Amino acid sequence: MKRFLPEVLAACLLATLAAQSPAGILPIHHKDKVSTKADRSNPSVQPDKVLYDKAMEAMKKNRFDVARLDLQTLLTTYPESEYQMQAKLAVGDTWFREGGTAALAQAEAEYKDFITFFPNQPEAAKAQMRVADIYYMQMEKPDRDPASAERAEAEYRTMIQQYPDSPLVPRAQQKLREVQEVLAERQYQIGSFYESRESWDAAIARLETVTERFPLYSRSDMALIDLGDAYRGEARYVQNLAQMPEKAKQELIKAYDDRAADAYDRVVTHYAMSAHVEDARERLIALNRPMPEATQQELAASEKLEQSRTGITLKDRAMFLVKRGPNTVEAARIGKPTIVDPPEVDAPAVNKQNEAMFTAALNNKPIPAPGEQPGNGPETASNNAAPAAAANAGDQDAGTLELQSVPTAASAAGPAIGASIVEPGSDSAGSQANGAGAAAAQPGFRPAGTAAVDPGAATAAANAGVPGAQNPGGLPSIHPDNAALPPIEKPAPAAPQINEVPGGAAAAQVETGTGDSAKKKAPAYKSGVESSSKHKKKTGAKKINPF
Repeated sequence: MKRFLPEVLAACLLATLAAQSPAGILPIHHKDKVSTKADRSNPSVQPDKVLYDKAMEAMKKNRFDVARLDLQTLLTTYPESEYQMQAKLAVGDTWFREGGTAALAQAEAEYKDFITFFPNQPEAAKAQMRVADIYYMQMEKPDRDPASAERAEAEYRTMIQQYPDSPLVPRAQQKLREVQEVLAERQYQIGSFYESRESWDAAIARLETVTERFPLYSRSDMALIDLGDAYRGEARYVQNLAQMPEKAKQELIKAYDDRAADAYDRVVTHYAMSAHVEDARERLIALNRPMPEATQQELAASEKLEQSRTGITLKDRAMFLVKRGPNTVEAARIGKPTIVDPPEVDAPAVNKQNEAMFTAALNNKPIPAPGEQPGNGPETASNNAAPAAAANAGDQDAGTLELQSVPTAASAAGPAIGASIVEPGSDSAGSQANGAGAAAAQPGFRPAGTAAVDPGAATAAANAGVPGAQNPGGLPSIHPDNAALPPIEKPAPAAPQINEVPGGAAAAQVETGTGDSAKKKAPAYKSGVESSSKHKKKTGAKKINPF
């Protein structure tokens, strides 16, 4: 009884409170709805901010279509909103995070539009960085199409140059070092291929491109060693030339050895802490060249550069087998990447340098330096100007052959055209040309170098059918032969056709001809004597066997 009384009192109290409230007890969630409506009706809440926050929430949940719809609504409905710049950049972010070739292309277009509309804002550097990241994500391996890597290099360079004060510059520099690692690896592989085929000009062009454009490349020491070996290959080629004078040969060999030694010296001094520096020292000893010594600054810089690289682990090697992109693990983490490319070196330019070296050696002239372009020296310019001055001279040298229009005696066929030869030791060309016209009008004129022709002998030769008699003293005339052709012979009759037919003696041969010849039929099939699968009757399961 004592326990039952408090429960009754509690029930009565609740009933009394419910009776006093006209709307009853409201649910908790209904109170939330009322408060939300009150917040929306609050004039202090900006609708453009509501759209922007809603779009950001949808993008966090990877609902990119919904986010783009809200952002586009904000851009078109509230052109004066303070969230215009953030919304414009966020549209590109939705495409960027969605991924895919088409989405990334659309993201690039949105970022470019943002840079156009807001070029002086700090967010422009972020947009430019995203454009470069788009091509970085699409990079292929070094042996594939380098278009994406080259475009990523250009975009990162643009970001570093146009926004040097941005906090994103260190990240852009590291990405640029990784991109240049891929491009350098591609050039090095091509140069090694040409070197294995002993195509020295092409190998030198590619290896010089690696060493000049990408000094932070992880295999720069090997590229320099291969470059020196390519110059040594050129020296061996010159050594095997048997027809070249010995003096010119020795000068060319020395020039190529000097260039090879210079490449080995750069390995010893600039990459003193690399893995293949001992190979460069051995090659210098083989060339009998002095061994260079690296300074303390060069040793410290090389050691710091090598320590910044990350070694390839077993996990990385396993990932390379299934990874689509290139390997950038060994890229340097310090040092300034190349922003402006040096002059390009190609195989035709190397070939021209080699030709200039050979020409200078054969003419007992100084061999041009490696960086000197052939044809720019004063001696070459004077040599090129000499033929032009000779061509512009007013008088021609004696002994020159030239064609002149020589008028001859009038005939029924009209005036004839002849030629005269200006022989050495005669007067000038002008006086001979004037004298030729006067001499041609004289009876019995003939050009110099031709024999006199007897008219009677020419007539007799023409009657005898001698070729060229109608044009005495000149070339024989060419005309078609109008002689009658022999009659066409009829083809000989074909031999009768004989067909060999297997069978009995009566059907040994069947003659097929024309006229009254009869045809003999093949003998009938004899089931008891001959065997044939065509005439054999199928029995049992063989009736339904399709084979």
